[in-house]
Amino acid sequence: MDLVFRDAEVVDGTGGASYRADVAIDGGRIAAIVKEGAAAGCQRPAARRVVDAEGLVLSPGFIDMHAHSDLALLRDPDHSAKAAQGVTLEVLGQDGLSYAPVDDRTLAEVRRAITGWNGSGDDIDFDWRTVGEYLDRLDRGIAVNAAYLIPQGTVRMYAVGWDDRPATESELDHMRRLVAEGMEQGAVGMSSGLTYTPGMYAKDAELTELCRVVAGYGGYYCPHHRSYGAGALEAYEEMVRLTRDAGCALHLAHATMNFGVNEGRAPELLALLDEALDAGSDISLDTYPYTPGCTTLVAVLPSWASEGGPEAVLARLRDDGTAERIRHHLEVIGSDGCHGVPVDWDTIEISGVSEGTLTDWVGRRVDGWATARRLLLEDRLGTTILQHVGHEENVRTIMRHRVHTGGSDGILQGLKPHPRAYGTFPQYLGRYVRELGVLTLEDCVAHLTSRPAARLGLTDRGVVREGNAADLVLFDPATVAAGSTYESPRTLPTGIPHVLVGGEFVMEDGRRTSALAGRSVRRAR
Repeated sequence: MDLVFRDAEVVDGTGGASYRADVAIDGGRIAAIVKEGAAAGCQRPAARRVVDAEGLVLSPGFIDMHAHSDLALLRDPDHSAKAAQGVTLEVLGQDGLSYAPVDDRTLAEVRRAITGWNGSGDDIDFDWRTVGEYLDRLDRGIAVNAAYLIPQGTVRMYAVGWDDRPATESELDHMRRLVAEGMEQGAVGMSSGLTYTPGMYAKDAELTELCRVVAGYGGYYCPHHRSYGAGALEAYEEMVRLTRDAGCALHLAHATMNFGVNEGRAPELLALLDEALDAGSDISLDTYPYTPGCTTLVAVLPSWASEGGPEAVLARLRDDGTAERIRHHLEVIGSDGCHGVPVDWDTIEISGVSEGTLTDWVGRRVDGWATARRLLLEDRLGTTILQHVGHEENVRTIMRHRVHTGGSDGILQGLKPHPRAYGTFPQYLGRYVRELGVLTLEDCVAHLTSRPAARLGLTDRGVVREGNAADLVLFDPATVAAGSTYESPRTLPTGIPHVLVGGEFVMEDGRRTSALAGRSVRRAR
């Protein structure tokens, strides 16, 4: 054998009780599992290298069901932000906005639109246009594995543009073709950002048609739906109904209940989902174990202010009359970009800027519309924010649900990113398992491994089983913890000494190796 972990406590991802065993790795696969007390005469596996795993839990590698590492994986080969957490697979293409499929015009527009998420991309060679070409680029070698969702907002940008109107029949056909081609090339499903333009301009009938294409390939729909604030339950119900009509599996992105209007209402969401599940719907969800959200400052504007794209937004902000209309929608009516809730500026903290002269704003709260308008103009829409609008009891209630999985929603840009980008998975294990007992260790690991693998249609990952890919993490259950905090968000976790991708150490003795063992993970038709 290549490698044996000796005397590990195996939490295998199924949710079943842990057991003590030797686990042997050979050729990038789990070659043998020999449990303690196996029948007499069963030899312990030998290997070229033996690692003493006494006191460590060995589990499947964690799957981040909501990642924003679309460019970070290419920009930063180290990528310790995720590798050090034990993440061995990330799902990219989230919230309806990413970099494939595109033509030259669409690529320039989407780069501008999500600079706050991923940077400008000036340091990236965009040598792809299709989903398949992007996945081929990942296959040159990345820190961890990655799967991809076709971004519906980008597809609409490509076929329709930035207009707030129904697609014509020919435009709808174009979008269907783009989605079909992306699925053929290996995407696992389609995402939407229905509080982000231009994806939010799509009505249900249009989304249903695209979901039917996704369903034909066995993929799933992953919407950031139309509201997490006022009307949140109606927005969830809309997605359940839409995917039921399309015959498509549904995975609800960062399924939270935020803002004051939703405090204590998580049980209502779960009752809605349970009713649909019991009626036969195929539904799953992900959450991060924190209360604040993270997005771009421009995202909170009303959707009409973003019609036409970034330059049109800036022109509206420069015009005093239009800027006053935007303020009224934000502060009095409740912008659809701010989930239908009048904005509370005290909840908005600047986490990152694109313009270097504005760095003094990072870590400060926005003190009103005049400041927000100035930042949007001077930073050319590149400002990222934390929005302190969540509720701890809602977070705990939702993470207990039978279809829950883990997703960081980790935006890696900015001087002061959300700590979830570096801490989501050890935060689950340290705070919510060991300290609070919200989940048992075995159940939590299942949430982070086998459940997401099943949603992705992966039969050889997510469970410690002979023959499966050796995507593995070893952690100390007594010390594992998120190092990242709101004050020091890029601090790496503790208690995770070893992480393997395809049998190669990407983290060894708590340090990042030089291995680029990750590749694209493509859904077979």
